[in-house]
Amino acid sequence: MLRALAPTHLVVNVDENRLEDVEAAREFVPNVVVTHPVAPGDNVALFAAFGEAFDCRARAGALADEFQAALASVADAMHGIAREPVLYLIWRKPWMTVSRETYVSASLALVGWDTVPAEARVRYPRIEEDDAAWHEARRILLSSEPYAFRERDAREMRERHGKPVALVDGEWTSWYGVRAIDGLEALARMRLTTAREFRP
Repeated sequence: MLRALAPTHLVVNVDENRLEDVEAAREFVPNVVVTHPVAPGDNVALFAAFGEAFDCRARAGALADEFQAALASVADAMHGIAREPVLYLIWRKPWMTVSRETYVSASLALVGWDTVPAEARVRYPRIEEDDAAWHEARRILLSSEPYAFRERDAREMRERHGKPVALVDGEWTSWYGVRAIDGLEALARMRLTTAREFRP
């Protein structure tokens, strides 16, 4: 199907696309752009790569400047806000979270939310019912993707663990590129709203 479309460019991601599929596509797609941002700051290089690939360097430069301004704004907003350990859940049955080696965790860290567990052998570890992470976290965050957590899940978590639980738009933490600009600013606003609940 992809071959029938005869694309001139193909954008792929290391986490989302299989290597064998990408290599097969290289046989008939003249320009393959591989992305693998592991932290929000990587978006600057990503904009530059897109600017080169699609011959839109001026627009890419403007986006990079806009993103840098958003990063600075978030940093200023977080000044003086105490850091807080959080458990960020992305799946249930089994429970799954993110390691600190992921883009998601790096995004959360920018607003003072440090994900637990602090160390993990895989990027998206399973969390058992008796895992220490449940107790280490001061707050539980439920992502809207890939598992679409709902308010009923948040209520269940509050009753079971007796700590603050909030739903988070997964776009704010995991979508890179242009959407990261608004996403990080929205995440910062959420962090400021919840900061008053934290007591070190």
